[in-house]
Amino acid sequence: MGFLKRTNKKFDYQPRYYKGEGSPFKIEHKLDQYRTTAGKNKGLKGKFGDAIDDLKNPDRTTSRTLLIIITILVLVFLYIIDFDLSIFINN
Repeated sequence: MGFLKRTNKKFDYQPRYYKGEGSPFKIEHKLDQYRTTAGKNKGLKGKFGDAIDDLKNPDRTTSRTLLIIITILVLVFLYIIDFDLSIFINN
């Protein structure tokens, strides 16, 4: 009954052209080391807390860019639904 007892074969595979540090099979983004929200497996509450802390960061260029993008998207949405923007202008 030797054909029912199978063990997994283990191969010692080494990539031919890899000359780097660490494991070549570990998939990691180049900028993950600079992010606070990437990496550790946290719960949903921890991820949102880190994201809020990033927004409170004194780096104003990120928040200014985010504010400009949100404003443009809101204006495009209002244009698509034919919202009359003239109610905001005093005559």
